Amino acid sequence: MTLAQHLAAYSEWRARVSGVVESFADWLVQNDLGDAQIDRRIAHLLDSLREDRLHVAFVAEFSRGKSELINAIFFAGYGSRILPSTAGRTTMCPTELIFDRSKDPSISLLPIESRESHAGVGEYRRFPAEWQTLPIDPDSAEAMQDALRHVSDVIRVAPEVARRLGFTVDGEDATAFRIDEEGKVEIPRWRHAIINFPHPLLQQGLVILDTPGLNAIGTEPELTLSLLPNAHAVLFILAADTGVTQSDLTVWREHIALPEGRRKGRLVVLNKIDGLWDELRSDEEIDAEIARQVADCAATLELPEEQVFPVSAQKALVAKINGDAELLERSRLSRLERALSEELIPAKQEIVRQAAESEFLDWRERTRSLLDSRLTGLREQLAELIELRGKNRNVVEYMMGKVRAEKEEFEGGLQRYYAVRSVLSQLSNNLFGHLGLDSLRLLSNSTREAMVNATFSATLSSAMKHFFEVARKNLAKSGGEVTEILSMMEAIHKKFAIEHGLKLGAPAGFSLARYEKDIDRLDRWCNTHVNTMFQLLTHEKNQLTQRFFEEVAVQVRKTFERANRDAESWLKAIMAPLEIQIREHRTQLKRRLESIKRIHQATDTLEERIDELTRIERGLVG
Repeated sequence: MTLAQHLAAYSEWRARVSGVVESFADWLVQNDLGDAQIDRRIAHLLDSLREDRLHVAFVAEFSRGKSELINAIFFAGYGSRILPSTAGRTTMCPTELIFDRSKDPSISLLPIESRESHAGVGEYRRFPAEWQTLPIDPDSAEAMQDALRHVSDVIRVAPEVARRLGFTVDGEDATAFRIDEEGKVEIPRWRHAIINFPHPLLQQGLVILDTPGLNAIGTEPELTLSLLPNAHAVLFILAADTGVTQSDLTVWREHIALPEGRRKGRLVVLNKIDGLWDELRSDEEIDAEIARQVADCAATLELPEEQVFPVSAQKALVAKINGDAELLERSRLSRLERALSEELIPAKQEIVRQAAESEFLDWRERTRSLLDSRLTGLREQLAELIELRGKNRNVVEYMMGKVRAEKEEFEGGLQRYYAVRSVLSQLSNNLFGHLGLDSLRLLSNSTREAMVNATFSATLSSAMKHFFEVARKNLAKSGGEVTEILSMMEAIHKKFAIEHGLKLGAPAGFSLARYEKDIDRLDRWCNTHVNTMFQLLTHEKNQLTQRFFEEVAVQVRKTFERANRDAESWLKAIMAPLEIQIREHRTQLKRRLESIKRIHQATDTLEERIDELTRIERGLVG
């Protein structure tokens, strides 16, 4: 199967899962088994399936052939190059290729001047008016090319303007900038580009991220702190004639390589192998040379050779456009496409399947417990009514009093439930006291004040370290509150199960480990890009402070925002099973009492009621 066929099959599978979820939701409504919490979770899962996307990022230093590789893999069907791909730098800003059905085909460009506002690209996505949007004609390759050339736009500004916009135009990095006779430097015109058009693969949920050279101009902090870590696959492109340069190695180690030896979702493409083709050498000699380059790259990047793919993107594009099967085979692109198809998509599908199955298992257990409770209550009613056959009014009155006493006892036990809710509210307040954004805001303000008032580099460095130390402590304290909430809920579950026979499983757990890992990742990034001796000695205090809060603290805030949302959802979910069981048990007691009252008032309805309950029992069991 081709990449397109795999994506199509994945989209169809996702649609089938959505259909099953919707049918389950309808069944819950029809059988009066739903509740607000499950309704919210079902809606969230359906939204996730509908909005699910597969993010593939192409990363390299400039002039490695990223755009040409994207053209060869995805856009050869247009019969020409869609993304600009020429010698030198072409992609000057991070460029996303996506399809949003709610928008017309277009290219949206965020001006580089937006960096002066100190807001991230993610925040600007909420304000379309800040972007320059140009329509594109997806039916015309030439029109597409003209529109997409804007990702190569540059402007010339004074060095101080470039510095204000976040570009390092001094020292070693100055070689990446072109300086004209007037002393002005060339920088990207745009900060970010989003290309929206109905390519078949994009329609099926693929998102392609093309990046500028990370060690050259155009580097956006959000790219390395958010977009790349969240990509499902990162293709790191090298040039076959040079192998892994020192610059390439820096990009790999700092921005792409996964910690602890994990390699999933990381593919290395050794591009431009046609540069090694030589008519004076045999095919065997050429293959041996390519194999040596692959082995060297794998050893340098500490990867298995199977994850290094030698290709010629340019020859592959030509071969696809001209229908040259022999040249396409020689370009070796097919093996890379198979890896994307057979490894990436199944891995993504497994992630979605596990998430859906986890939700379904929880819903099934809740529904089964509710049905068991309903069946138990119904059988108790049925047994009581059967016992009343042929009994006199005194026996019926006794039975009615017995059920009334049981109901009153249960109502009395609810005081414990209300007490638990009160304690849970207090513990939740404690949890959000540590995890909440107010606490983080106070930490950010105190850190900014310490950095602004710092007189030594060591003080600046200590303030940044202290920021992360406190963030970690807040997560640790939040973890303690989570443990206490879980212990309390486990105790109350056991209490109600023993005293009132409620069918309650273990309460759902909640872990802050993923957010702790995010904080660790951001801390490592800060220690290699901001809080370094070189940065402390070569940048002014105000500039470094601004960079820390624009690039690092904002990502920490996003991590805490996610943790807050997930914690709120968990707190709602952890109470839901108990609330549902209490509501169901109370309803069953009420129905038992009403049934006996009806028998007491008109004994001739007894057999009718027994027949009715027997039919309901058969429906529940069947």
